[in-house]
Amino acid sequence: MSSPWFQVQPLEPDTYVISEWSHWEQTHCYLLLGRAQALLIDTGLGVAPLRPVVESLTGLPVTAVLTHAHWDHIGSLGEFDRRLAHPAEAPWLSGSFPLPLSAVKASLLREPCPFPPEFDPERYAIYQEGVTGVIEDGQTFDLGGRTVTALHTPGHSPGQLCYWEEARGALYSGDLLYRGRLDLFYPTTDPAAFLTSARRVAALPIQAIRPGHFSLDLPPELAQDVLTAAQSLGEQGKLHHGAGLFLFHGFSIHL
Repeated sequence: MSSPWFQVQPLEPDTYVISEWSHWEQTHCYLLLGRAQALLIDTGLGVAPLRPVVESLTGLPVTAVLTHAHWDHIGSLGEFDRRLAHPAEAPWLSGSFPLPLSAVKASLLREPCPFPPEFDPERYAIYQEGVTGVIEDGQTFDLGGRTVTALHTPGHSPGQLCYWEEARGALYSGDLLYRGRLDLFYPTTDPAAFLTSARRVAALPIQAIRPGHFSLDLPPELAQDVLTAAQSLGEQGKLHHGAGLFLFHGFSIHL
């Protein structure tokens, strides 16, 4: 199943990844279906309507939740009636976004891309209409025969959340884990907190990592690999802003 902009792939009969492969960010949103409700994890870039794609996949009530409130994860949040984020970043969605629109547009348009014909960069705006509730560490979502738990895993951002589906061993990792450059260099990042968060998720019995960007084919061992890398940088006194870019197997850490 696909759309002119989004590509939809079933991961399981009741789980879909909705991707924006054409953009350099290669963002992923995840739609999890239970018997009674659906959970949408992240809402992408906001250059094309996401809700019609979701509604083509389910008629269940949908709750949109964020892994974190960076611009590339919040784009279509306003299309959904129930919108949740961690309290540390809820203000970012109500007038206190930490980047100016010019910086966001520069990132959005950084590389040539076949945007949808109806997309007008001049009208692009950062979502600032707020959330309808907040998500606390350990909060569970009962979708009906399917339970997902939110884990506060700051570091990449103050309110970064992972979503853990224990029954399936699936970790929806946002920007904590993916194959690519893990960014910890800008002011709202916290490298020490990142290490703590990496330690937390590496202790889980992960069978599948479902990242916010890039390759979907990730080994569960990536969680331990990222922890080992962050611990090594800490032991060398390099786990701090301004330390530089460090390359590891399958990923890098930018401090």
